[in-house]
Amino acid sequence: MKVASIQLELNDSRTKEQVVAYALSMMDKCKGYDLLILPELWNIGFANYDRYYAESEPLDGYTASAIAGKARELGAYVHGGSFVEARDGKYYNTSVLFDRTGKLIGTYSKLHLFTYKSREPELLTPGSGISVIDTEFGRMGLSTCYDLRFPEFYRKMADVGLDFILVPACWPYPRNEAWEVLNQARALENTCYLISCNAAGGQAGSMYLGHSKVVDPWGTVVAGTSFREAIVTAEIDPGLVKRVQTAFPVLKDRVL
Repeated sequence: MKVASIQLELNDSRTKEQVVAYALSMMDKCKGYDLLILPELWNIGFANYDRYYAESEPLDGYTASAIAGKARELGAYVHGGSFVEARDGKYYNTSVLFDRTGKLIGTYSKLHLFTYKSREPELLTPGSGISVIDTEFGRMGLSTCYDLRFPEFYRKMADVGLDFILVPACWPYPRNEAWEVLNQARALENTCYLISCNAAGGQAGSMYLGHSKVVDPWGTVVAGTSFREAIVTAEIDPGLVKRVQTAFPVLKDRVL
């Protein structure tokens, strides 16, 4: 299984339409890959709070439709990162997962909204629960950025069966130590793969950390990058998850 995490550099020099077009061009570089993932709120940027409502979209809106079309064209599963979704008079930080035909097979609205020097909880509504999606490669659990700090959230996914954790993010500089530790810990403690896609660049006075990763079920980083725009790629074995869980059954040994 070939995976690609597209760590886009975000800035305020492009319109949303230009950013979407650029993201599609980056996806074109990943032809032949089985799973692609984009960052959190990449089409407008997490820190651009004044754009949330004006540039929100429905699930079948401009951004999601463009990503669905590219998934179909490339014949790949695509986690489209997240965007501000408008739904029933409320707004959500919603991520989307498409299959190889461009069909929407999973959505997740961010449950843990970021309160530290952020307007996200003021502007958006939290989601209502976990989202674990069956695919040909295994079960993929959807999460977003700040969720990484809440281990019980991922344990709920592990309890229903989990092979991959997918994490789009706009994790800010300079909290690199937390990012590194949490990426590895969430994979290790749930004995599954973790694939993260963090943004690079900066907007509205915030700098994004980058350092997107692919972590295996032993907690080993098998691919990663720095703070600059990049495409992180790896060829991984989905069968490793079950082999690790059988050899080292930490989830079965849990008491509480």
